[in-house]
Amino acid sequence: MTTRSEPLGAKVDRRRGPLSSSNTPANLSGSGRGPGHLAISSARRLPAACSLGASIVDALDTLFIMGLQEEFKDGQEWIEQNLDFSINAEVSVFEVNIRFIGGLLAAYYLSGQEVFKMKAVQLAEKLIPAFNTPTGIPWAMVNLKTGVGRNWGWASAGSSILAEFGTLHMEFVHLTYLTGNPVYYQKVMHIRKLLAKMDRPNGLYPNYLNPRTGRWGQHHTSVGGLGDSFYEYLLKAWLMSDKTDTEARKTYDDAIEAIERHLIRKSNGGLTFVGEWKNGHLERKMGHLACFAGGMLALGADGSPDDKAGHYLQLGAEIAHTCHESYDRTVLKLGPEAFKFDSGLEAVAVRQNEKYYILRPEVIETYWYMWRFTHDPKYRQWGWEAAQAIDKYCRVSGGFSGVKDVYSSNPTYDDVQQSFFFAETLKYLYLLFSNDDLLPLENWVLNTEAHPLPVLHLGNITLPGSEPSRR
Repeated sequence: MTTRSEPLGAKVDRRRGPLSSSNTPANLSGSGRGPGHLAISSARRLPAACSLGASIVDALDTLFIMGLQEEFKDGQEWIEQNLDFSINAEVSVFEVNIRFIGGLLAAYYLSGQEVFKMKAVQLAEKLIPAFNTPTGIPWAMVNLKTGVGRNWGWASAGSSILAEFGTLHMEFVHLTYLTGNPVYYQKVMHIRKLLAKMDRPNGLYPNYLNPRTGRWGQHHTSVGGLGDSFYEYLLKAWLMSDKTDTEARKTYDDAIEAIERHLIRKSNGGLTFVGEWKNGHLERKMGHLACFAGGMLALGADGSPDDKAGHYLQLGAEIAHTCHESYDRTVLKLGPEAFKFDSGLEAVAVRQNEKYYILRPEVIETYWYMWRFTHDPKYRQWGWEAAQAIDKYCRVSGGFSGVKDVYSSNPTYDDVQQSFFFAETLKYLYLLFSNDDLLPLENWVLNTEAHPLPVLHLGNITLPGSEPSRR
């Protein structure tokens, strides 16, 4: 695999604006308290990811893509000297995989610097004990020092979560490709094979699976939180394999067909939305997280069965429009965490605890994919609206903060600067206003944290561990 050492940002058609250049991830790390700090001004207790420098690792490839080589080198130096995974801390397998392993692998592929690959492999070895369950479905959490794993107590009687154990494939395939160690590939293919054998109610995948019994938990299906990136990684496994992993594509197509039949509806006002299936009925509510689906459907349109490419591109455009409405119908022009479609209210949050915006990227992500596939200027316009709103309402002295109520003209801050703001929100905005030859989609596939991994043109090369087993 050849890697690029020149800044990809050299190809960029720059649009100077409120979130560009001087407001880089490197400059938004807090009030002089070191680049690993995630909170902005409070002294609250922070998760283990903060001591691991989540913002630095998540921001690395964004810095590189923007051509900010000096800041990138600062991040590399911090990682070389300070990134240590031997701490006695419990971490989310899913979050560590998509943010840290994904971020380190992307930094390696973009820069060619071996330290990033080395750190990614070191961390991956710390996650392998999480797979020590009766079924091979990993625990949600693992202690980096002891290897002891467990699940969230709230997750349907200790179940593992579909979007967590189903969002490992891209990174683990690349780990096997880079190291020659088959264990990573074998772990994720075991998950796929187990799921293929299971019954699916109405063709839908429930969000919960018990790792002890191998049975589904409560029958709740969502393309938003708890489910979302499982479907994304089916499609991206196919794309990343240079479209040779036809099993992944078929699984994706079948899942999308069931989702369209049971979850996708049109409101009375003509807005297409993706609801959630709960206990045998459809909840007419869509989460901000589910807004990524517009981009996913556009990305998966080419290669759809039965000549439905145009249909899925249109469906992606309709979802993009709905999610833009969820932004446009607020005071701040930033979208709420979740919004309903009933009782005369459409694309509006009803509950107070769903009115917050935490710098999420999914709507802008969909704008970018729709721009790439259609070049309709409205997607750049919508992205620019979001960029201006983020700059106006989320910027604080130490960086950017989430806000607690997008319907209030005087919102309060949540005092947290999420690392995905650097990895995803800023990157998708930058790409939206860049030329298509910056990260061309035929060569790169972005993981669910927007970390770009190259398409593997394997040809006649067989991944270690992918050979058929012999009895």
